[in-house]
Amino acid sequence: MARRLLPLNGLRAFEASARSLSFKAAAEELHVTPAAISHQVKALEDMIGQKLFRRLTRQLVLTEAAQLALPDLQKGFEHLARASRQLESEADDGVLTISVAPSFGAKWLVPRLVSFQEAHPEIEVRVSGADHLVDFDAEDVDAGVRFGRGTYDGLHVEKLFAVSVVPVCAPALLEGDPPLRDPCDLKRHTLLHYSAFFLPNEASPAWSMWVKAAGLEGIDPSRGPKFNSYALLAEAALAGQGIALIDESVVDAEIASGRLVRLFCDQDFMARQFSYYLVYPLNRPRSRKIELFSSWILEEARRFRCGEPAD
Repeated sequence: MARRLLPLNGLRAFEASARSLSFKAAAEELHVTPAAISHQVKALEDMIGQKLFRRLTRQLVLTEAAQLALPDLQKGFEHLARASRQLESEADDGVLTISVAPSFGAKWLVPRLVSFQEAHPEIEVRVSGADHLVDFDAEDVDAGVRFGRGTYDGLHVEKLFAVSVVPVCAPALLEGDPPLRDPCDLKRHTLLHYSAFFLPNEASPAWSMWVKAAGLEGIDPSRGPKFNSYALLAEAALAGQGIALIDESVVDAEIASGRLVRLFCDQDFMARQFSYYLVYPLNRPRSRKIELFSSWILEEARRFRCGEPAD
């Protein structure tokens, strides 16, 4: 015999009211009137034969039965929400949205994407360039590529490759006064920062880490302009505005052409301490499109580490 289930609308009205202890707040959340919420809760109480709330003058109080049932009910709604997201994901399996920093997307990912698209023409790839950390619960994104030390709560993390974070500047700064031949000379030059790295976060590189690793004193690692994208940071360095601390792979073409100079090459204080990682939510089932993209990008990262040319 099939189990009798209580009406979903009534359960939703009860759960929302129980969280806020207010019919009015529950009504606003569910986009109905307070009277409708009160009616649905009353109908649910009549159906189960006991009260769920004690209705005081200006307050709702959960009964003992309601307190016992609420945690399991909330877990049930969480499972329903997860299943709904999975159904939506499978229905939209032909679209894959990847969030990446614009610099990484332009320099590394986009030039290689053609091989993935040729292998899987049924999947439409959408690359979303963003320097902020994507919020998978709020944004329509399937996966992302992050740069740091790989500690990301609630996410599945797959390491792609490590890079060095190095100081670079325009060649003109080397020829000017004051000199720029030794790390100690930085105290007389402008430091340029990627603003996300300026935050006190050991998971991201910053001038404070570099100065500490170099054992320097008398340098304020927080001074200097801040930029909210790697592209702007690189442009400031190219314009001769100061010394940028930057992922070497982002500016390898500029270094190779001589437009930027890597400083203190024999003293790599932050060699390969930071890496790029593919990330996606742990609370979502691994879909086919994520499976395919993960396999592809991990192979591309392996080829990159081994110095093999992109397909």
